[in-house]
Amino acid sequence: MSDVTLSPDDRVARRNVLVLVAAQAVLGAQMTVVFVVGGLAGQSLAANPCWATLPISFIVLGSMLAAQPLAWLMQRAGRRAGFLTGAAAGAAGAAIGALGLVQDSFVIFLAGSLLTGIYMSAQGFYRFAAADTASESYRPKAISYVMAGGLAAAIIGPQIVKLTAEAYVIPFLGSYLAVIALNLAGALLFFGLDIPRPPVPEADAPCGRSRRELLATPRIAVAVICGMVSYALMNLVMTSTPLAVVGCGFTTGRAADVVTGHVLAMYAPSFFTGHLIARFGATRIVAAGLVLLGAAGGVALAGVELVNFFAALVLLGLGWNFGFIGATTMLAAAHRPEERGRVQGMNDALVFGCVTIASLSSGGLMNCAGGTAQEGWTAVNIAMLPFLTLAGGALVWLWMNRGRTA
Repeated sequence: MSDVTLSPDDRVARRNVLVLVAAQAVLGAQMTVVFVVGGLAGQSLAANPCWATLPISFIVLGSMLAAQPLAWLMQRAGRRAGFLTGAAAGAAGAAIGALGLVQDSFVIFLAGSLLTGIYMSAQGFYRFAAADTASESYRPKAISYVMAGGLAAAIIGPQIVKLTAEAYVIPFLGSYLAVIALNLAGALLFFGLDIPRPPVPEADAPCGRSRRELLATPRIAVAVICGMVSYALMNLVMTSTPLAVVGCGFTTGRAADVVTGHVLAMYAPSFFTGHLIARFGATRIVAAGLVLLGAAGGVALAGVELVNFFAALVLLGLGWNFGFIGATTMLAAAHRPEERGRVQGMNDALVFGCVTIASLSSGGLMNCAGGTAQEGWTAVNIAMLPFLTLAGGALVWLWMNRGRTA
């Protein structure tokens, strides 16, 4: 970050970025944990293997349902209140998930997953919080640096799985107890944030455009579409990955290693994604992300050796990074301050709504679209094509109409 000339506001932004990077690393590790073990635990608890990934779907559903309320809370009470709420929900969700494992109850386990989704939604606002106090030139770098905090989470989370998955007689119980500790410790970080509460609007202050008008704005619409597709396809494939790796004859430890490589690829590029966006523009970086997502599907379809899983998931992580950070930057530059809460809540509700559908589809495609794990894995990756076509078409349309839609 030393290459950036910081204004006084950017010095505050830099401090906030450091806090949010730490939160992304500590609290974000729980998402790696629950995404690795959630489907495997669901497979052991569910009566029908087609519902194995339902716990992941409930996490994303909880995130979708929480997006608008959290945006409302942060708009009125500030970012810290929203982030503390998320950490509390993450701890409660892990505790209820642990109870579900002890009671051998799929329903209780799903309830815990739903609460965990509130944390996931709050984590999604870290990137927006990074932009709150940043200047226009520092904003894409601030967003990408915060996303880079997930690099540490990519290392911490799978190691927690390896250390705790079999620590108790009940599989994965130790992993959920560790998640409780992560939330309690990570919540303390938010007391270091220095983001002013949004001012209470005057009676005659502009209220900004309605949600319908915002979605009718071409750049906002395309940013939302690309964000939805990038995140949903990443989730579609990642949710099935532990099931596919284990189903093709590899160990749970190997599945955790593959997910580690994937999450490292999701966040490692964030150290320079902001610089690439500043140089080439967000639209080109989003397009590169979509190409990488397509390449991930091609590698996955080429075989089910361990090297295929690693390569496909690394490409998937890179594609998500470019696509999602690029779309976030497009969105952050396309609305006015008074529209912040409305735009961000609407965007994340739509993104996680799409991701919910993807995660629900993932388990069905993986376990019920064919007779073998390989056939299910093939179905998962073929399902990427129409959505990549949609997002790519939206970007091409925006580029062809760039003069009229500026």
